[in-house]
Amino acid sequence: MDLSANARTVLEKRYLIKENDKVIEQPEDLFRRVAANIAEAETLYGNDNPEAVAEEFYQLMVSMDFLPNSPTLMNAGRELQQLAACFVLPVEDSMESIFDSIKNSALIHKSGGGTGFSFSRLRPHNDRVKSTGGVASGPVSFMKVFNAATEAVKQGGTRRGANMGILRVDHPDILSFITAKEDNSELTNFNISVAVTQEFMAAVGQGKDYPLLNPRTGEVVATLSAKMVFEKLVDSAWRNGEPGILFIDYVNADNPTPHIGEMESTNPCGEQPLLPYEACNLGSLNVANFILDGDIDYSRLGRVVKTAVHFLDNVIDMSDYPLPEITEMVKNNRKIGLGVMGFADALLAMGIAYDSSEAVEKAKEIMSFIQHTSKEASAALAEKRGAYPNFTGSRDHQQGGPPLRNATTTTIAPTGTISIIAGVSSGIEPLFAVCYHRNVLDNDRLVETHPRFEESACQQGFYSQELMEKVARLGTVRGLPEVPEDIQNIFVTAHDIAPQWHVQIQAAFQQHTDNAVSKTVNLHHDASREDVARVFMLAHQLKCKGVTVYRDGSRDGQVLTLGEDKQLQVTEQGIVPRPRPEVTTGRTEKIKIGCGNLYISVNSDEIGICEVFTNTGREGGCASQSEATSRLVSIALRSGISVESIVEQLRGIRCPACIRRPGIKVTSCPDAIARAIKKNGSQVSSAGIPLQQFATAGSTPDAGCPECGQPVKFESGCAICLSCGFSRCG
Repeated sequence: MDLSANARTVLEKRYLIKENDKVIEQPEDLFRRVAANIAEAETLYGNDNPEAVAEEFYQLMVSMDFLPNSPTLMNAGRELQQLAACFVLPVEDSMESIFDSIKNSALIHKSGGGTGFSFSRLRPHNDRVKSTGGVASGPVSFMKVFNAATEAVKQGGTRRGANMGILRVDHPDILSFITAKEDNSELTNFNISVAVTQEFMAAVGQGKDYPLLNPRTGEVVATLSAKMVFEKLVDSAWRNGEPGILFIDYVNADNPTPHIGEMESTNPCGEQPLLPYEACNLGSLNVANFILDGDIDYSRLGRVVKTAVHFLDNVIDMSDYPLPEITEMVKNNRKIGLGVMGFADALLAMGIAYDSSEAVEKAKEIMSFIQHTSKEASAALAEKRGAYPNFTGSRDHQQGGPPLRNATTTTIAPTGTISIIAGVSSGIEPLFAVCYHRNVLDNDRLVETHPRFEESACQQGFYSQELMEKVARLGTVRGLPEVPEDIQNIFVTAHDIAPQWHVQIQAAFQQHTDNAVSKTVNLHHDASREDVARVFMLAHQLKCKGVTVYRDGSRDGQVLTLGEDKQLQVTEQGIVPRPRPEVTTGRTEKIKIGCGNLYISVNSDEIGICEVFTNTGREGGCASQSEATSRLVSIALRSGISVESIVEQLRGIRCPACIRRPGIKVTSCPDAIARAIKKNGSQVSSAGIPLQQFATAGSTPDAGCPECGQPVKFESGCAICLSCGFSRCG
């Protein structure tokens, strides 16, 4: 297997089996383990030779033609054996149902899954509670309880719990829901989306009011201006990317089993609408692996699609679901979701620009083929194994279609970590970067260059290390005179692409996908609210099932909590250091330096170390240099930079006066300052909280990864680390 350094890092950190924190499994062993486990389902259908199927599944994965979702890679063949990623739980309008859902979501998070909820059935804030004579607290209040419960549960030791919260646009609490994540410290374990109806969108276009319905009684309790609500949605999404929009009527128009129930919610990244208690097993085809003579090799892709459908159907039988209600629903509908990754890389290999009509048509062509072939494979499985139990009465059954093994077969899911393993672009997203800087050992920075761009640069004679550094710094090749125009047109990144092309690509895939499409419409920082509104309207016009926008840097204005009643403000201009407190306590240390003595005072307040002062003795010394160093250190401390990072930068700096003089134990004045700071609290950040906790507080798309500090990209409704695979959505 030809794995990149990043791929090995992700596998070792998140997937390979460990004992006492030591990795005891190789990547090839992982794929053998998963293949053998999933092939065991063959014995349920009379196949007494599962080994041959296991080999077929192994080749499917080890070739990187297809990879299943993360829970399958992590848990197949292990004690947990929970293989599904997506779940939806009901939230009915009673205290018992609410807390049952909290308990059940905790079990799902513990097993490695993410959960979606519709809070639309809950009575609104201040509505009457007959049993107690009191008033209801409303959906947003209960979402905070769900959020707190999620915070307390670590998913299988490798994935943090993630939720989707949905509220219908005609719920009386819709305005408070839209602004529920205005403060980025609220509902940190939730993505939120508004379920928008056709009636609402029509009212927006006509400038009319629309009714709000009390879900407890079904009665109209008020009306609102649809245009005003839409503008609030746009404003909130412009500010920080949430809420997204779910076109709930489009979702239910494609519900394969309307006789079983109505779709109300999706999984955390929005690509999988599900019935209550339903789950779905996902996997992705690496379409970049199927380029032959400048186009897609559909013959080979067809064979792989059929094997992948077989694999995912087996996953249903091999998974241990966390609740009996889920087991029943899953096995009655047997939904699978086959999607793609490496789409942007496939376009590059075919010489097609992502932001072009040719790319839109190619997206339709690829997904139409996958959809058609996956249905054929599901029908073939139904002949051998039987149709899914709820097929009779399903939409396909009513339309006279052949019996199918699976109620759905296709989904376009985010592929943050599995695309790193495969070494390709994520899902159907464009390239995040042509070149970017990656930190390595000893704080060195290396330029990571897209291999196809490097190959093109070498072949056409414009490669230079200086150019790669420049591209990494600028984030784009467009407008660079050193890069030929045809290369500029093809090697586009998410922020080079006009918003309408993002939406058109999403719609092209949605046209041939059973479930939904996870994708982010990336916008420049200076994009207007009108730009966001146009995206929402175009997504509705092109019949996307949902849409999420993210304006670059829109979460820079977050407030990071550093301690009790203490906050650090981050603005568009950068971090604003917290003010120097009026009273501090500390200690002063005398340290011998090459020029005499240096007196270093390290002071703290109730949060942590906040300032450093230096004075030189009578012998003199570099007083101005030491003062400048201490001032900069003080600002860094009050800006939330960890003590450990500051010490690392200062220690070991060498000064000839210190090195040449016998008996001096420091190498320079900065080195002396580093030693004094370290003595006063190297185990806490300047905010007085553990370093790991501080990093997590800042884990937004506009900050580095909280686990490894590497670049983080925002795609498919989630923040994903390029290096270690960390994801805010699990």
